[in-house]
Amino acid sequence: MTSLFELEKTGDVTELTSLLESSSNEAVRRRAAEILGDADAPDEEVLSPLVAAAREDDSESVRAAAIDALDQRHAIEELISALTDQEVPTDGAEWARAEALVESLSADLPELRMAAANALGRIGDRAGTKALAGRLEDPDPRVRARAARALGRIEDPRAVPALRARLDDGQVEVRREAADSLGRIGGEKALAALLELLDDDSETVRRIAANSLGNFGSAKPLDALVSLLSDDNEGVRRAAVFSLIEILSNAPGQQSHKLRETIVEKLSANDHESVVDSLVDILAQGTQPHQRRNAAWLLGRVTGERNRAAAIDALASVLDDHDGMTAQFAATSIANVGGEVAEDALLDVLDDPEAGSAARAKAAFTLGKVGGERARQRLDELIDRTDDEEVRKRAFSALSKLGGRE
Repeated sequence: MTSLFELEKTGDVTELTSLLESSSNEAVRRRAAEILGDADAPDEEVLSPLVAAAREDDSESVRAAAIDALDQRHAIEELISALTDQEVPTDGAEWARAEALVESLSADLPELRMAAANALGRIGDRAGTKALAGRLEDPDPRVRARAARALGRIEDPRAVPALRARLDDGQVEVRREAADSLGRIGGEKALAALLELLDDDSETVRRIAANSLGNFGSAKPLDALVSLLSDDNEGVRRAAVFSLIEILSNAPGQQSHKLRETIVEKLSANDHESVVDSLVDILAQGTQPHQRRNAAWLLGRVTGERNRAAAIDALASVLDDHDGMTAQFAATSIANVGGEVAEDALLDVLDDPEAGSAARAKAAFTLGKVGGERARQRLDELIDRTDDEEVRKRAFSALSKLGGRE
């Protein structure tokens, strides 16, 4: 049997829908629904199986996953229409569409309440805030979680007190969604509510708070996140680093430069090994370009002596990254870190037969900033033996900074 990972990579909608409809494994059906929500396939191939799963699957978690998948495909109205036998408007004024959905939030069927909450969140009109806040008291935790998520998508500050009250919900999923939404809404009250969680005895709660603080596009949570770098739990420490990356990404353009300076100053003042370890992981495993770019940039500015080798190895490995900005930031950061370990890593790239032209050209150029006599000799030899014009050009440039040819 082909793995779900492979099916996700290949986009085999036929096999995924078959698993959703007939697998005896609840986890497989749930994951199949999640993948279909993001599948690059025509709606006519995907929506009917998802609607059927949302209505008929024996598992509450699979029904919830199918509802979220329909929302992800902007087709939640298909399910609401099927459950109510009424046409759901998909155009017109947002406030009017929101008001039309509010009634479904009080339906007897929890799947309909979940679908309505998702739809209201996607519409994003504040006409749905009061009703959604009321659903935070819903007896079904799946509904509470989606109401909390929807309020974060609407970003109405009036929802902060109700969301704050759900931070001690008995269900982790509800607490996570409430905390995440407080981060999205922002403001002093939301921040204060999240900061209260940082001393919680539960590692899960502290990690949720750390993740949520990354939604703020300002320096306000920085001290709190830096303090979490000393947390006893590795998951909490890594969540704090991830959120610092997200704050960099979310900051408005006019604040970005100052925010970068502040983050570098705070991280440099605290020699937390977990910072570099987490940045290396983001660079190696991250899927979002903005995360990997910022990780590469930060590694060049917060790496200390004891973790220099790990940082340089990670940066050298992405010199031929498909994202050009990540590769360029990596080269710049190698130069910033410097030292013999940087020279060694760059020379290894030059000698690697599997390294691409772009990586070898960047390695050659960067050697002009960090290399010594050994690098000068190797670049001199490289100019004579390489057939790659870009590599030769970069080697000449680097060599001129190291004293020129013999």
